[in-house]
Amino acid sequence: MSDNYIFESERLGFREWTENDSDFFAQMNSNEQVMKYMLKPLNREESDDSLKRIMNHFDNHGYGLYAVELKSTNGLIGFIGFQIATFYAHFTPCIEIGWRLDSQYWNQGYGTEGARRVFEYGVSNLNFRKMYSFTSLLNEPSIHIMEKIGLQRIEEFDHPKIPDKNPLKKHVLYGAINHNYRK
Repeated sequence: MSDNYIFESERLGFREWTENDSDFFAQMNSNEQVMKYMLKPLNREESDDSLKRIMNHFDNHGYGLYAVELKSTNGLIGFIGFQIATFYAHFTPCIEIGWRLDSQYWNQGYGTEGARRVFEYGVSNLNFRKMYSFTSLLNEPSIHIMEKIGLQRIEEFDHPKIPDKNPLKKHVLYGAINHNYRK
């Protein structure tokens, strides 16, 4: 394993973010295609604030939304990892598995490979007992990844942070619960 990474999969390396990653992060977050299932693309200030929150999450919890690199090039492709979801719902606060990849890296299996490896890391190294993932019902690519990594569909819900008439309001919740794990 490379010293650059916290953990790896076959093609991907997972590490913490640095300030030097902010240009890539801003470019990815401003891409309308990448942000299709979010409320809107982020401007530079919003993206920088988001990156600071991700970095603070690592400082506060020891894990987070990992910067993901292609090991063959050491180039960033996006993020895959964990965050604590705190919006108001009966299943929160919870550990969420989430991902966002720059569009040029879609349809190559990186999302599934990375999400599967992150899930394994959460179970084996972080001892998570419950993990969830959720997205808009419209986001079929992410739902497909959730199913491919073995998460089970739990329910649909209205996301409280999305305006009522927005087509992204209706979400689907997937999860994995194993009582053999400690957290």
